[in-house]
Amino acid sequence: MTRISFYILKGTQEHDRQVFACRLIEKAYTQGNHIYIHADNAEQAEQFNQLLWGFRSDSFVPHQLMHDSMDAIQTDCPILIGHDATPPRLMNLLINLSPQHPLFFSQFERVAEFINDDDTIKAQGRERYRFYQQRGYVIESHKL
Repeated sequence: MTRISFYILKGTQEHDRQVFACRLIEKAYTQGNHIYIHADNAEQAEQFNQLLWGFRSDSFVPHQLMHDSMDAIQTDCPILIGHDATPPRLMNLLINLSPQHPLFFSQFERVAEFINDDDTIKAQGRERYRFYQQRGYVIESHKL
């Protein structure tokens, strides 16, 4: 069964929330995981793409946006970023940047959700938490 992890962060800055997601992605990548990053829309996907390339000067996290033709997606790329499509293959970790849970979340071993002190982000996170809880998923919370 899919394991759900909520990361509770201090502060209200979206940038800080996304940088933490980048650090988690980097760690998961170095552990050999294949990762799908689910953005809310094309703009957020592109913004996160740029952030992942440069969030740390000494880091290299190979990834690819899925907005191009599916034929252009490298089948061996360990990290994909999308917003309106199901991942093209099975992957280990889903990074959810969207305010809603993606319909395909249960195909992953693990889902990571990121909450901060922003009232809207917290309210949306509570809804997703209830959704997962009502369906019997194992939920972990990490206060940072």
